[in-house]
Amino acid sequence: MKNELPINELPFNESELPSMSDDAWMPDRLGDGLEMTYVPMPDDYSGPVRCTVIRKRLEGAEVGVLYIHGFSDYFFQREMADEFVAHGYSFYAVDLRKYGRSYMPGQKMFQVRDISEYFADIQAGIDCMKADGCREVVLIGHSTGGLSSSLYMQQAPDPVVKALVLNSPFLAWNLPAVMREAGVPVVSALGRIFPGLPMKSGGTIHYNAAIARHLGGEWEYDPALKPDIMPDVDAGWIRAIDRAQKALLDGGIKVPVLLLHSERSVRPGDSLERYHDSDGVLDVRLIAEAGRKLGPDVTEVTVRGGLHDLILSRREVRDKVYDVIFHWLSFLGKRDIVV
Repeated sequence: MKNELPINELPFNESELPSMSDDAWMPDRLGDGLEMTYVPMPDDYSGPVRCTVIRKRLEGAEVGVLYIHGFSDYFFQREMADEFVAHGYSFYAVDLRKYGRSYMPGQKMFQVRDISEYFADIQAGIDCMKADGCREVVLIGHSTGGLSSSLYMQQAPDPVVKALVLNSPFLAWNLPAVMREAGVPVVSALGRIFPGLPMKSGGTIHYNAAIARHLGGEWEYDPALKPDIMPDVDAGWIRAIDRAQKALLDGGIKVPVLLLHSERSVRPGDSLERYHDSDGVLDVRLIAEAGRKLGPDVTEVTVRGGLHDLILSRREVRDKVYDVIFHWLSFLGKRDIVV
């Protein structure tokens, strides 16, 4: 399939990325030793934009991980930072432009016209890590963050990134076949001409109810930054996702990839309890099918009882997920892992 996106052509000028200094960092809203800094970016089609880099450094560590969140999301998982630091890694995360800490008044939250817009934000996180002494980086992407991270590694990878971990990446639409094959291309074509055309997301509160403390779940986060009901998108967003997914069908990711997904997805007619042990957002079969094409070295792991965001699953499940990640990082490329 022909790739519409430019290969090896950065959508930003590296000289435009600001250099970071220690005095640019401040305590993060999550506390627990986490720090954050805003990284201003060149204006885009909607005006000023910025990303935010969050870090929890491990003194002397030369290997770090960089986490990229998903759609309608931001970094709030203090436990994840603690896990990686406890295992010898410095931890970093990016709140992408128009998300979370990076949102600026007057912006349309989560707006994007091309997934490559996020390359500069990912690179900003990596540059902060290099400035802190990290010589090797593990990139971790969840859902749309997994899509963005994969596209970055296909088209504009920094050589310091040595591995890619994907947590339920958004590599395929969770739609009936007729919608994937006919409906999405039509909307994508409209998105080229009318990017602001509103589209219903079809999101429900059920998935967030399985994770949010204020809805009866385990995790505490700010619903102003991560809405309880998935917000509507526009045709430009759909076009951006569709083009990125199609580009990744060409493979081309050269570093080892760990592909993680739940054992099953929630299906129409399932009980609400299913949202507590299944992927309530994406189709895990399609994730697996697309993920195996990302490159020559893909290790696929199916997680029984996993949520869409696997590291937000119940304690015994996420402990297994962390075990798999750290085992794989110790023995990159090892196959036949069973959870």
